[in-house]
Amino acid sequence: MREIRGSVAVVTGAGSGIGRALAMELASAGAQLAIADVNSAGLDETRKIIGPAMASSAVARTYVLDVSDVSAVEAFARQVERDFDRVSLLINNAGVALMGTFAEVSLADMEWLFKINYWGVVYGCKFFMPMLEREPEAHIVNISSLFGLVAPPGQAAYASSKFAVRGFTEALRLELKNTNIRVTCVHPGGIRTEIAEKARAGAGVRAEVAAQDRERFKKLAPTTPETAAKVILKGVLRNKPRVLIGADARQVDRFQRLMPARAASMLASFVEKRAPSQPPPSKAGDNRNKTR
Repeated sequence: MREIRGSVAVVTGAGSGIGRALAMELASAGAQLAIADVNSAGLDETRKIIGPAMASSAVARTYVLDVSDVSAVEAFARQVERDFDRVSLLINNAGVALMGTFAEVSLADMEWLFKINYWGVVYGCKFFMPMLEREPEAHIVNISSLFGLVAPPGQAAYASSKFAVRGFTEALRLELKNTNIRVTCVHPGGIRTEIAEKARAGAGVRAEVAAQDRERFKKLAPTTPETAAKVILKGVLRNKPRVLIGADARQVDRFQRLMPARAASMLASFVEKRAPSQPPPSKAGDNRNKTR
């Protein structure tokens, strides 16, 4: 895209974090906004915050949306078309986190995560594509993660969902190479958002371990959502296929390129390892777990 002003931008997950910061940046740049989130209170707060920053001709409409619901996303796209008649920028930002090793999370936990992190992206692309195709220039931005580049221990579910977003986005970008639609995959490192605070603990994760994990990840988030939003939109204006956010993401990406087999181990050194949530130690006299 050559400029943001005059575009009609759709942003999911706009009730907080990077989504809210993107809404602010887009409003300031003169875009028309369709912002969505499952959290209606957060969405209303975003609307209030961006109001003073909006250009005089800009319009912002809010939509309560669960991106994991295929029918809801389809209806959302139809409503946006009725409200704006067109869409030129789609940012699939909505996402959630899940704590726990593969042994600690249930299949239901993983299905919940994938419905939002992966299928929410796919649904958004599928149902907004017809409107994007009608534009002289259009752009899709899908938010992956640093954990879509390398997968650390304790993040099997989350990393696999973000690797899936990365693979889908890279294939989509090549499929649309000779069209009017450009595609960007974004890999944020640690961002100071509520995603870790609101992360779901896997079915087998003890409450005290979950609390420790939340505190640890909060300390590993050096980049603000506002900085992330500026970097993302700069990437859109430059039609970059991939955007890395934060020194941590850039460092891990470089290491992954040089020594891919060791990249995950390096990342694990930044994130304190922890043992899976085990049941209490066996009582004295119980020899079932002893080595011989």
